[in-house]
Amino acid sequence: MSKIEEKARQARAKKALYGTDIDLEGYEAESRGHEAVRRAEDLPEDVKKAALDVGVKLDSESSGAFVQMDQTPVVAETALEGVEIMDIASALKKYDYLQDYYWKLVSPDADKYTADVAASPPAGYFVRAKKGIKTVFPIKSCLYLGSTNFNQRVHNIVIAEEGSELHVITGCTTPSHVQRGLHLGVSEFYIQKDAKVSFTMIHSWGREVEVRPRTGIVMDEGSSLSNNYILLRPVRTLQTFPTATLNGRGAVASFNTVIYASMGNLDVGSNVILNAPETSAESISRVVSVGGDVIARGRMTGKVPGARAHLECVGLLLSDKGRIYSIPELDGQSRDLDMSHEAAVGRISEEELEYLMARGLTQDQATSVIVRGFLDVEIKGLPEELKQEIKDITQREDLRGA
Repeated sequence: MSKIEEKARQARAKKALYGTDIDLEGYEAESRGHEAVRRAEDLPEDVKKAALDVGVKLDSESSGAFVQMDQTPVVAETALEGVEIMDIASALKKYDYLQDYYWKLVSPDADKYTADVAASPPAGYFVRAKKGIKTVFPIKSCLYLGSTNFNQRVHNIVIAEEGSELHVITGCTTPSHVQRGLHLGVSEFYIQKDAKVSFTMIHSWGREVEVRPRTGIVMDEGSSLSNNYILLRPVRTLQTFPTATLNGRGAVASFNTVIYASMGNLDVGSNVILNAPETSAESISRVVSVGGDVIARGRMTGKVPGARAHLECVGLLLSDKGRIYSIPELDGQSRDLDMSHEAAVGRISEEELEYLMARGLTQDQATSVIVRGFLDVEIKGLPEELKQEIKDITQREDLRGA
């Protein structure tokens, strides 16, 4: 690597470490409207194809669907009595009580991106599982950025009432002709006593798209959360650090992150505050870099006796052009805690490659097999259909070394 290339790499790394600022004025704030349809099956074929690329089969069996194109909600349908799916603007008009949930876990002035969402007309989804309702099939959501150079702003609220069970898969995506854009997403999750939620977010963006999700989660007694984030395609910049506060005895949270970075600056992780007895949390990330600069963060704060937490970040660095920077943080604030972390960054072993190549695979094919296995994280608490959809996405991607 030349001195010029090394300086460029260091500049990219520094930029990733300290955050990439986005000029909001460089993006369009208004887009053309889109026509709403009654059913997801009636959406244009290019929209359904883009959704399918991120695991959202809009014409398959589900508990409901929500689709937003740019700033326009075009589908909001439920297939299960006791589960509500609405666009957030309509929900705020219908339910006065939503003001007690709106902007309570994420502050409008947290940064310039949340402020921009707060200053814009409400867009995004409202999902509510009523007391005791259990979904068998996932709710499917697609946030579709279909206009070049557009700033898409969403604010989502998910409420799982006492004893309910809710599975949500959200695909955030652009069509192939949209390579530049901005996505600002605010999400607030309220998981009540003994409720179970799995939330899987799959991103597939254009190469010049910048992404800023901001997420707050609060969990009551006996509740559980499986939060899963998957990114396998190029993106210019990403910055996400969801915060879950476990306020109820026995609450359990699990965060799983799967990243394949071929380019860009990615700052990803999770933050969990264990605020009640017998709470537990786990954060597992698998990161592969073949050219992207990735910061993999994890923070666990134990505030009461008996809390348990584990962080695990393992990375494969397959190119000198990339970087993986792991930052595990454990903050113990009480006695009798059980908190641990594990972090490692390495490369594919020559023995594994030689073993597969001796059986007829090319080096690229052997690398792809190893990378797929590395990224195949066992995610607990998901319906079998959703597990298979996630596996299908990983299998069909071209995952090779540099």
